[in-house]
Amino acid sequence: MDFTFTDDHLTFREAISRFLMTEAAPEMLREIWETDAGRSPDLRNKIAEQGLTGLSVPEEFGGLGMDDVAWALMTQELGYYAIPDSLADTAYVASALIAALPAQTAARGEWLERVVEGSIRIAIGHPVNPLVADANVAELLLLAHGDEVHAVPRAQFDVQANPSIDASRRLGRVSWQPSAATLVCSGEQGRALWADVLNRGALSVAGQLLGLAQRMLDLTVDYAAQRKQFGKPIGSFQAVKHHLADVATKLEFAKPALYRAAYALANNEANAGVWVSHARLACCEASWLAARHGIQVHGAMGYTWEVDLQMFMKRAWSLDATWGDRAFHKSRVAEYVLGDAVRLGPGHTFEE
Repeated sequence: MDFTFTDDHLTFREAISRFLMTEAAPEMLREIWETDAGRSPDLRNKIAEQGLTGLSVPEEFGGLGMDDVAWALMTQELGYYAIPDSLADTAYVASALIAALPAQTAARGEWLERVVEGSIRIAIGHPVNPLVADANVAELLLLAHGDEVHAVPRAQFDVQANPSIDASRRLGRVSWQPSAATLVCSGEQGRALWADVLNRGALSVAGQLLGLAQRMLDLTVDYAAQRKQFGKPIGSFQAVKHHLADVATKLEFAKPALYRAAYALANNEANAGVWVSHARLACCEASWLAARHGIQVHGAMGYTWEVDLQMFMKRAWSLDATWGDRAFHKSRVAEYVLGDAVRLGPGHTFEE
């Protein structure tokens, strides 16, 4: 099977990168971090104007109807530029959940249209996440109560803020009461929806971690080329080269795992969760290695506010246990790999 990105995919990614390069410079990110809400309405509006909030919303509701593969590219860019906005939670994870709700669900179409417009923030509370990102600024929460899916408006939940090592991730502990008025789906369908939400949330985080790893590597390479010791750039020293090469290798091994998982989700494969967990683990390892070697090359100054590395490093740390920790994802992979019916090897990677 030929699994290469189309020209449209590559053009799409290049356009996103150019846009975010202009609109999300590190200096601007620092300013947003220091605000009370930790969010920039102006940046959010510009993102919506580019059509990014409607990427996966069905065309009948004004979106572009793009699949998980496109988001595997998008989330890398969100990570690379450390966008201080839970865009993927609303425009990718939440919109996919809402689109999958029964057609007769009240306000379903309105929610999706407002996602495209960028006029609504939707936060998701999944049982695997004890804290909800952006609950403090969300107009609507999608919450789980057993197998039930509840859509809870802002007036019906309270949020207790919880500190995060990443100042741009605003986390909260949500208090609410389920009711018939908030219930939008239940039973087997609700269970299936929450399983899909978990996979898309984990894939979103995997893509962001990969983008963060690439940005930390780029920053470290630039620093190693400029910083001199004993009259030479430290990048010329063999030990530093080995550190950077290790990170580059991890990145290259993580990319196909991410894309394979996105393909599995886009095509509703039965074992999509296994591929997602594999991608999550591979991208997490790449980001952790990039952070560790990045701080070794930068030295203690890498932790300081003035150095850009610390922003991306803190984001990688804060995302590490989001949408399932390593133990959770390792258990899913192990259960599959050690099962009796497993089909592994190059010949079984894709179905003919």
